[in-house]
Order: sequence, then C-alpha cells, then structure tokens
Amino acid sequence: MSRYKYVLFDLDGTVSESAPGIRKSLEHAITSLDKPLPNLDDYTLYIGPPLLDTFRNLCRFDEPDCQKGLVLYRDFYNETGKYLNKLYDGVKEVLKSIRQSGAKTAVCTSKYEKFAEEIVEILGVTEYFDAVCGSTFDGSRKDKKDLIPYAVESLGGNIETDRKRTVMLGDTYFDARGARLCKADFVGVKYGYGSIKAMQDEGASLFADTPKDILKLIG
Repeated sequence: MSRYKYVLFDLDGTVSESAPGIRKSLEHAITSLDKPLPNLDDYTLYIGPPLLDTFRNLCRFDEPDCQKGLVLYRDFYNETGKYLNKLYDGVKEVLKSIRQSGAKTAVCTSKYEKFAEEIVEILGVTEYFDAVCGSTFDGSRKDKKDLIPYAVESLGGNIETDRKRTVMLGDTYFDARGARLCKADFVGVKYGYGSIKAMQDEGASLFADTPKDILKLIG
C-alpha cells in the first residue's frame, strides 16, 4: 500500500513533454496581436505559471490584450499545440504502479481543464487517472494553492483533513509553493522544465531524477 492516498501530478514537465506546443501557441498569440516577441528560450518563464500571468508578467500586456491573448492561444493550442505533447518515458509504468498500490491519482495543472483532459487522452493515460483537474476559462481557479484542494476534493477527500496523505509531484516552484501553502507533501522532478533551486527555495527537499524514481520517494 502507498503511504499516500492522493497523488497529484502536474502535467507540463512532469507527465508530458510539452514545451514545443506551448511555445508555438504562445508565439502565435503574441504575433497575432502585433506585439514584440520576447525571448522564449527559457522555458521556466512560461511553463508552469498560469497563462494569464504569462501575458501579464512576461509579455507586459494590458488587461484587454491579455484576454485577447488567451483566446488566440487557446484556439491555436486546440488546433495544433496539444498534438505536440509527448509522454515522458516511464511515466505510464509509474502511474500503473501507483494505482495498483491503492492510491488515487489526479492531474493537477494550471492548464485549462478541457485541454488537460484532451492531452491526457492524446497521451494514452486517461485510464490511470481518477480525475483531471485544471484551471477555469475565466482564470478564477488557476493557482496551485487553489488547484490542489480542488483535486483532492475531486478524488473524494478534503485537503484540511487529508493534507498528510496528499503529495504533489511537479517540476516548478509553482507546484512546490502550492504544496507548501496547502501543507501537503511535495516531490520535485528534475527532468522537467523548472528550476531545482526555485523549488528548494519553496521548501522542496525530495527530487526524482527520472519518472521511475518517483516510486521510491512516495512509497
């Protein structure tokens, strides 16, 4: 049996190798608005944070352009970007083992929930998740501190009483910070897109070099 009842997986950089599709969709949205294209070589700047925050902080858009950018991004991502996702080697076997241990699993992502559901299906791992939990279209649920309780509730629990039986797996400080704020456990993954130091600054101390290493750290 797993020592955790609820195992939450970030999507981008933890389950899915997703950078190409996200970058192309972001480039499309920015150039469609005739805005200058920032340097997007550093994936940590825009893979992990909510999309709305990326437009506000990285692109410096005003609020009307942020909303236009959201629509442009999502339309392009829906048509093209989501099909560029690739499952990390070993993730499927990890999901199988966790489910067999008796724990419940959920995707817990800042990505728009409908896209997250479609990506999980494209990756061929829908059957290994009890729930797919993402952000709302209007941005009212986008931060991990809000998504983690929502995911636990979707699995039949309550973060207030089940925080010690909940672990968040992710590759960015957004995941680590969300777990810290919710007082849940956290395991960082080194193979994703985020900064290890940034996760450590949020209190992370356990890290998986590969998907397979996750099992040793949460068993």
